[in-house]
Amino acid sequence: MNVQARLDIDTPTAGDRQTAHHRLMQRLQITGTPFRLMRHRAEGCTELVSRLRQHDLAQAAKCLVIRVGLTKRSRRYVLAVVPGDRRVDLDAVRCLAGGTKALFAQRDVAERLAGSVSGSIIPFAFDPELDLIVDRNLVLQDELYFNAGRLDLSMALRTADYLALARPRIARIAT
Repeated sequence: MNVQARLDIDTPTAGDRQTAHHRLMQRLQITGTPFRLMRHRAEGCTELVSRLRQHDLAQAAKCLVIRVGLTKRSRRYVLAVVPGDRRVDLDAVRCLAGGTKALFAQRDVAERLAGSVSGSIIPFAFDPELDLIVDRNLVLQDELYFNAGRLDLSMALRTADYLALARPRIARIAT
């Protein structure tokens, strides 16, 4: 199931739009960060894909885009990353973002901000409208697993490398 990282296959050509997958692969190539790719059947459910990848559910980086209302007319978006065996605490995200209300972003908005389809969102925020917050329990793992911006491809990345590349805000946002 593991695939050697062949960046020539996954690097975009001039005609491709910059998807989250392509941006992630470019960042890993530029920094020389080691990673493992795993091809599998297309799957967007954390529990099912974790079984395919054969790792503990707590090592899965479940990524959700949250809309936080600041006032009646202003909002901001948060990419909340929690362990696969937990749920995002919307109230905790709301408090951290300084908002009055938090709810899951509409699918089309989430996919536009994340640069990938729902179920394949990566734990990196490439869009400036997206704030990245990672649950503190997830960073206790030695290695993280997540869909690599595609439903049929996953990545394993050392947590220390992830933290150095993504530079997320770390807080308690999972129940």
